[in-house]
Amino acid sequence: MCDEDTIKDSEDYLKKMTRREFAAVTAATSLAMVLPPTANAKTVVASEALIETSEGLCDALFVHPEGGQSPAVLMWPDILSLRPAFREMATRLAESGYAVLCVNPYYRDSKAPVVAVGESFQDESTRTKVMPMYRNLSAKTHTRDAQAFVSWLDEQDAVDSKRKMGTMGYCMGGPIVMRTAASVPSRIGAACSYHGGGLVTDRDDSPHLLIPNMNANFLIAIAENDDEREPETKTILRDTFNKNSLEAEIEVYEGAMHGWCVLDSRVYNQEAAEKAWSRALNLFNRSL
Repeated sequence: MCDEDTIKDSEDYLKKMTRREFAAVTAATSLAMVLPPTANAKTVVASEALIETSEGLCDALFVHPEGGQSPAVLMWPDILSLRPAFREMATRLAESGYAVLCVNPYYRDSKAPVVAVGESFQDESTRTKVMPMYRNLSAKTHTRDAQAFVSWLDEQDAVDSKRKMGTMGYCMGGPIVMRTAASVPSRIGAACSYHGGGLVTDRDDSPHLLIPNMNANFLIAIAENDDEREPETKTILRDTFNKNSLEAEIEVYEGAMHGWCVLDSRVYNQEAAEKAWSRALNLFNRSL
């Protein structure tokens, strides 16, 4: 999860860059909202969705290929919630043949977007805005929301409910992905966590303790600086997935900082992000 350590890591990472490297990263981030194109992209239809839960109406983006039915993917954004970057990412996934629901986890407090374009978690004013909303979430809200969103997706004409569903999450979305897979094991066939925080903790509600309840193949992409602080996480995850006979590709992405997969992140790393994206498409293709 984004915290003071990841903020410092990001700042140190950017400071160590040469002027040319920093300019390249800045240019890549500014272009990320339109790059890269999807090979053999399908024509997609996007709509704004309001999903009824036990705690209110959740606003979300639903985007899917035009015509026919497709396997569904539930996308959980990072700590800054649903915004243009995630709309672009969800659309790109839909162009690859999936019916994608990208939700606003903070719907109890605010409609999306909860931050303006250009705002960053590195900014104190942004943290002051989003942290109370983040703290209003819990393992229980994650589970209730996941069940509501999966049920909603299965009711949509554009979703092939006979096929397994995928889920993917970034930063705080990582543990939510694991709780989604555990709470609806009959539906979730593949799950991806990108620089997910808190996948293994010493608490009773640690996501890794739910692995025996899952029936999904996993991709867990770990940032280098996250691994440096919690090197035991990857080992515990590998051992637990193996004990439960679940496929899990768990990799530390060298040189990639926490947040590297998100298009508007200050540490967006296109090469590493594309590698993680291609691994997700491979997993979905095999599992859904």
